[in-house]
Amino acid sequence: MDIIQYTQEHRIFRDAVKKFLTREVIPHIEEWEEAGIVPRDVWKKMGAQGYLGMSVPEDYGGPAADFLYEVIVIEELARTNFTGLAARLHNTVVLPYLIEYGSEEQKHRYLPGCISGDIITAIGMTEPNTGSDLAAIRTTAVEDGDEFVINGQKTFISNGINCDLIVLVARDPAVVDPHRALDLFLVEAGTPGFEKGRNLKKIGWHSQDTAELFFSDCRIPRSNRLGEKGTGFRKMMEMLQQERLVVAIGAQVIAEFLLENTIAYCRERTVFGRPISRFQNSQFEFAEMATEIELGRTFIDKMIVEHMEGRDLTREVSMAKYWITDMAGRVADRCLQLHGGYGYCEEYPIARAWRDVRIMRIYAGSNEIMKVIIARTLGL
Repeated sequence: MDIIQYTQEHRIFRDAVKKFLTREVIPHIEEWEEAGIVPRDVWKKMGAQGYLGMSVPEDYGGPAADFLYEVIVIEELARTNFTGLAARLHNTVVLPYLIEYGSEEQKHRYLPGCISGDIITAIGMTEPNTGSDLAAIRTTAVEDGDEFVINGQKTFISNGINCDLIVLVARDPAVVDPHRALDLFLVEAGTPGFEKGRNLKKIGWHSQDTAELFFSDCRIPRSNRLGEKGTGFRKMMEMLQQERLVVAIGAQVIAEFLLENTIAYCRERTVFGRPISRFQNSQFEFAEMATEIELGRTFIDKMIVEHMEGRDLTREVSMAKYWITDMAGRVADRCLQLHGGYGYCEEYPIARAWRDVRIMRIYAGSNEIMKVIIARTLGL
């Protein structure tokens, strides 16, 4: 019995997403990888099909769909073996901050554009000297009358070039307690004092516009703060469960894709007069990978259901984020080895997957941080 009970409507939706990605994304992957960015019109096409902001309430123009619709988009995007279109970040990481903590005015101002694809979002947490240690953020937001004045720098920001709106984490330098000093702010692209830096050159994720962002005496209205003063750290902790779950879902699907793709390759590729798939070593490799992938799928599906039930999954999500991303990395490496020299050539899907999957062990909290969290839940 399947752990997740998808309805007929879910299955129809999945088929539609697959067809959309086959038509509008897959034919252009190489072009976008070369350009280092995904064109904005793709976001508008996704919005027109209803694939953005699916969890947004009806009052703000959304369908108020359940989380399984988000899961479907995450999974089908991952199956394209393409990481440039960071719609899962937009849908399941950034928009929940607006939905949960935004004022009525903020929701009405921004959410309709986020649904249509006219507003692309990003989240500004990481800084040059601050990654997983969010309490050490240095970017400041100082109250000045009816405004906040923001100064600081962010880096490794996905959607950083294309973004129209950023949920920015900044601290009040007058507050000593680092956990009470942080707040979240909405900053629009084009605001004086807000500058986008270079599109970072990375080992993988070549078409994802990952950027540096700079804030120099950037003034925003007081009304652009999300929620009450001093609650930013708590908000981030509340949202990290879903963010890390989403990363684990993506890694799981990549591992599944790689296994399927490599089995197909090894059935066709012959060595010493017979297919690679007929050699015992290859069969042992596939058996071991298939076992780990099945364990990952069972674990991730169970957590999806429990997350939808509103359970606190801090420990379980940390386990999934570290173990499944580690597992996907192992699968990518073993699958590349089974491809032989061809696996190291760009014309084969394994090459892009092998380099793209590596970052998943680092972002959304490094896997070492996940292990620290797990250890704390064990009373250590």
